[in-house]
Amino acid sequence: MNSILTGALLLLVLSAPALAATSVDLDRDWLFRTDPSQIGAAAGWQQKLPADTASVTLPHTWNIGRHDSYLGKAWYFRTFEMPVQATNLHVKLHFGATFYSARVWLNGTEVGGHEGGYTAYSLDITPYVHTINYLAVEVDNRVSEATIPGFAMRGSDAKPMWYDWWDYGGIVRDVWLTLTEQVEIDRQRIRSHVHAKSATIEDGIFLESRFKKSEHLVARATAFGPDNQLVATQTRAVQVDPGAHEQAVALQLELPAPSLWSIDHPNVYRMVVQITDAQGNILDEQSDTFGVRTVEIRDRHLLINGERVRLTGITRHEESVWEGLAETPGTMRYDYDDLKALQVTLTRPVHYPQNPFILDYADRHGILLIPEIPVWQFSEAQMRDPKVLALAQQQMREMIEQAGNHPSIFAWSVCNESDTATPGGIAYFRAMRDFIRQIDPDRFVSYADDNLAKLQRAQDSAASDADFVMMNQYFGSWHGPAAALPASLDKVDRLFPDKMVIISEFGLPGVFGKDAEDADRMRVKIIEDQIPELARRDWIAGAIFWCYQDYKSHRNLRPGLEEGYVDHGLVDEYRQRRPSYYVWKEMNSPASLAGRFEPSVDAPKTFTATVQANTMERLPSFPLRDYRLEWEVRDENNKVIASGAQALPDLAQAQTIAGKLPPPAQNSALRLHLTLLNPMGLVAAENNVDWRRSEAGSQPAPASAPITGGTPAPAQ
Repeated sequence: MNSILTGALLLLVLSAPALAATSVDLDRDWLFRTDPSQIGAAAGWQQKLPADTASVTLPHTWNIGRHDSYLGKAWYFRTFEMPVQATNLHVKLHFGATFYSARVWLNGTEVGGHEGGYTAYSLDITPYVHTINYLAVEVDNRVSEATIPGFAMRGSDAKPMWYDWWDYGGIVRDVWLTLTEQVEIDRQRIRSHVHAKSATIEDGIFLESRFKKSEHLVARATAFGPDNQLVATQTRAVQVDPGAHEQAVALQLELPAPSLWSIDHPNVYRMVVQITDAQGNILDEQSDTFGVRTVEIRDRHLLINGERVRLTGITRHEESVWEGLAETPGTMRYDYDDLKALQVTLTRPVHYPQNPFILDYADRHGILLIPEIPVWQFSEAQMRDPKVLALAQQQMREMIEQAGNHPSIFAWSVCNESDTATPGGIAYFRAMRDFIRQIDPDRFVSYADDNLAKLQRAQDSAASDADFVMMNQYFGSWHGPAAALPASLDKVDRLFPDKMVIISEFGLPGVFGKDAEDADRMRVKIIEDQIPELARRDWIAGAIFWCYQDYKSHRNLRPGLEEGYVDHGLVDEYRQRRPSYYVWKEMNSPASLAGRFEPSVDAPKTFTATVQANTMERLPSFPLRDYRLEWEVRDENNKVIASGAQALPDLAQAQTIAGKLPPPAQNSALRLHLTLLNPMGLVAAENNVDWRRSEAGSQPAPASAPITGGTPAPAQ
């Protein structure tokens, strides 16, 4: 989709000989009302606007404010004008997500619906479009034992239990129209294969045809590099079949000397695909981003582009007090900028498919992802249910087809904390794994398990069939005393001696503390004690903390509460930072900084600063290249008296810089501030060194060849 056009501008486009796909934004000018008595369809709301509606803008959820706890049906209404009626014009109506189930009417005719609250879908409305159109959407946020997400029935088949986040009803992501002519690019599937000095890019283009007979067209794929310069193109003739749905066209491009995607160098390419007629008119065009990288599991280790990494991160629910699930880019950007400040390089990221904005952010900021569908604490009976399996496969297919080009994604997760140590749970996992491999054979498949330490035999768990093990562990709260963690990890090692392990959740829920302050003190201790314990085990490739912010829920609350915010975050629901925030940030820096003022008779004249990348015996650890060390020295009046910077091309070995200082006033207090920046300009580590404290006994910097750098600031 190459533009968003309305009114006269769209008329100009439609007057051209051929029409590439045009997108029309429908986020504004909606009307809304709840339907607690479920009378809307019978009362004809799909044909005529009811009374008592309220004006809303999408994305929207009703579970904020007046209808905060409303469960049931609600309706959205909008009138829109088609800017032109054109021969062969094809119109689709797209929803980014509607939670949970939806039915859609256009001009009184039901045109389709969807089940599942976190993936996009589209409806062909071509036969029903008029010049002036009345659109009505009924959304229902109620769930059951057979929905996904659904009631958590593991261990409580007789009593339905809510899943652990809020049921935000509404049209929670964007809505738009696409207008095309007789052929449409439905999507493209981009896969890269890295060689010694080049890469092969395979682009599968999926077409929809509305031609009455076979047509000879041309498909072209053009790749643009991270600098937006053209790097490769490929063209081939295509015979498009009449009435074809998802007709596949394969194109292959060769990239010489590709810029690989990695944690610190998240290089993103762009692929533009076009379908043209014999005269060169563009019939449709689509653009997607992709990356070139390899992700391997070898000898129980995780490797990116052949280099071993051990990563850490934090989960985050898609919600806020002010927007709920209907998040705007500003909220998502704020939170993810904060997550990067917390050194996040890996996340699950939560229990359901993510907003496209978040996937793109992860691509461009070096965050490795394991997306998941919301099968949360399902019982064996639920997992044996053919309807549940079919719905899980539908949601997984939608997620993979919509998100599969993102280089940040290296694996898919099929469930969380469910009955996977049962015959039915094992059968569910195998069915999902085999289904995923048909769609996306190049990525790993796993799931999150919180009962691994209770197993007696590995073959009794679906973890035996996973490409790697994801372990949720809450020793120090749900799972027992914190002291039991080492033995439990050793047991998992014995059970799965050939499997890489990622700790997919750990942390501290607030209900285990006397109050929020006490809970965070416990949370700090969990972080301080457990990260080193996990790091000692070579086969643990990553650890993910639960979670970034407190989130709204029906469960895991203090006694007597049926709804509220789960105290589980490094920040509260208003993003106010707790002490645990700063402890996590310090412990997850990928390198350490040490500084020292060199001894002198009076005030120091020089200092040294050493950068040491974390070794593979620590979490996190990964190759650090193209970093930059910046420093400044301030006097007792907080005036900068010296500053400088040093490029650090490779931190495989410790690097030391030496800086000179101008003569300060006698006995002046001095403070050295060190900042290590990664290649994206983000802070990787910081340290302050006070001269008086340094004189009293600062630790000497590790030995390495000194690099002189920086100059004194000019005298003022």
